[in-house]
Amino acid sequence: MDTEPISIHFSSGSLTILNICLAIIMFGVALDIQWPHFTQLMNQKKTVATGLLSQFVLLPLLTVILISVLPISPGIALGMLLVACCPGGNVSNFFSQLARGHVALSVTLTAFSSLVAFIITPASFFVWASVVPSLSTEIKNFEIDFVSLFINMVSILLIPLIVGMLVNSYFSSFSKKISGPIRLLSMLMLTGFIVVAVLNNQDGFAAYLGDVFWIVLLHNGLALLAAYYFSAVLKNEESVNRTVAIETGIQNSGLALILIFNFFDGNTAMAVVAAWWGVWHLISGFAFSAIMRRRTFPQVIQS
Repeated sequence: MDTEPISIHFSSGSLTILNICLAIIMFGVALDIQWPHFTQLMNQKKTVATGLLSQFVLLPLLTVILISVLPISPGIALGMLLVACCPGGNVSNFFSQLARGHVALSVTLTAFSSLVAFIITPASFFVWASVVPSLSTEIKNFEIDFVSLFINMVSILLIPLIVGMLVNSYFSSFSKKISGPIRLLSMLMLTGFIVVAVLNNQDGFAAYLGDVFWIVLLHNGLALLAAYYFSAVLKNEESVNRTVAIETGIQNSGLALILIFNFFDGNTAMAVVAAWWGVWHLISGFAFSAIMRRRTFPQVIQS
């Protein structure tokens, strides 16, 4: 497929509302995060290190390998890499519980990856893109304002997370009452924007969905399996293996979409990858969790 010039465009007002939607989502996520969740970074070094390595190194590396061997366009490749560099999705905690995984570890990994995403996501994306010469050249065509990118990431990720955690710390009963409605409202708003974007750009989405459909299935499936066996090879507990797989396979594709609309000229191929990943990882997350839930835990033989 040739390099695509097709783009999805929003007005500046619509983009502002879209950014506010993600900020509200991250604020809602933070309402379930408490400062003690971060103590696990010190208390369970091996399990947390496994999860972070899988999220920040294994998934982008796997993505670069796929990009190198699959006959795909630069736009699709950039979309895959951007999704891979985003933090874990906020539904990963639910899937970890469903899979009988290590829920406390899931919360810690989601919280930490979200908190550092304002730096890690753009830095990781540009570092890994530089490994593939064609992508490095493609990125230059977008003429990204890195100062604006940094400010945007701080405003829609870091600040809402810190505010949400402070609300949870000092007004815990209030945060419990509003966390559910806020998450539901913000997700409905974000979903509405995505639906409108698809309906208004049906030809563009249709042009890439056939290719992206199977690529996202392969990408997401390999992410889940690679992360699971990566953790297993490091001899973590089975519950940890399940959680590491889920944290790696469930990505914040909403953040990827917002970055695409703000800084990548609404590139349609990239947007289709992020949008379809956002749908598919819910399906694969349910399937993976259901399969794992039915599996018995291996017996530990005491020496």
